[in-house]
Amino acid sequence: MVVAGEKDAAPGIGIERAPQESPAPSSGDVVRVAPVKPASKTGRDLGAAVLVGLLLGGAILASLLWARHLFIAVIAAAVAVSTVEMATAFRRARGIKIALIPLLVGGQAMIWSSWPFGLDGVLTAFMLTVLACLLWRAPGGSQHYLRDAGSSIFAVTYIPLFATFAAQLVLPADGVLRVVAFMLAVIGSDTGGYAIGALFGKHPMAPRISPKKSWEGFAGSLVSGVAAGLIVVTLLLGGQWWHGVLFGVAIVVTATAGDLLESLVKRDIGVKDMGNLLPGHGGIMDRMDSLLPSAMVAWLLLNWFIPVA
Repeated sequence: MVVAGEKDAAPGIGIERAPQESPAPSSGDVVRVAPVKPASKTGRDLGAAVLVGLLLGGAILASLLWARHLFIAVIAAAVAVSTVEMATAFRRARGIKIALIPLLVGGQAMIWSSWPFGLDGVLTAFMLTVLACLLWRAPGGSQHYLRDAGSSIFAVTYIPLFATFAAQLVLPADGVLRVVAFMLAVIGSDTGGYAIGALFGKHPMAPRISPKKSWEGFAGSLVSGVAAGLIVVTLLLGGQWWHGVLFGVAIVVTATAGDLLESLVKRDIGVKDMGNLLPGHGGIMDRMDSLLPSAMVAWLLLNWFIPVA
């Protein structure tokens, strides 16, 4: 018997089955109602989400404190897992065949080439990966070629290319502080948006994309994100106050855009989450939606405000 609202058992896919009516109990039957586990307004297990978030944050902080270049290995691992999650979700939900092998190899080449070769190495690896994705799909014939090849190019741009900017943040002598500033600004934006949106959210920001995201939540993100940006840029990096304000606003905008973009993609292919690796969070890819585009903007602005010596 299928329980109403039960999730599909396929791993990595968050599609929910349509509710079905259960047979009415006969007179004399004892009806037992199972206790409902409390959940957050977002429908996730809040306790598990907080615990997993703390563990992930601890792992990132440990990599930075132990050896700052170890942070690149953390990014490389997250990129590999996220790529597999996206390819699996696309294939199972819509039959889209992403060029997984070129993406995995090229994604690692992009991340690791940022260390010795900087942006030049990243762009070279990116162009070679795009070419490899186009050629990899060619033997499959013309049917759905543009769909599959286009999805592969989207994946290589959205995941490893954006992630390389997080790797480049850690390369300067003050790289640890730059990464911490970036992470705290994103966390501030997400936390303020979640708290204010859950408490006061009434006006949907993009109802056709993410019905639970509200303008009130966005205002909360602006307040907390700008406050976090002001603190980290001035106190950690020695920047001007207006640097912190602009940094906070930019991070809020890109983090929100990244969240909406992934919601749009998931709604298009019909899944709730890209994966199910992290209890209360979905998959690794579901935790990187606001970080990926924000990493690029953080790298650009911090290099402008506080030039690398």
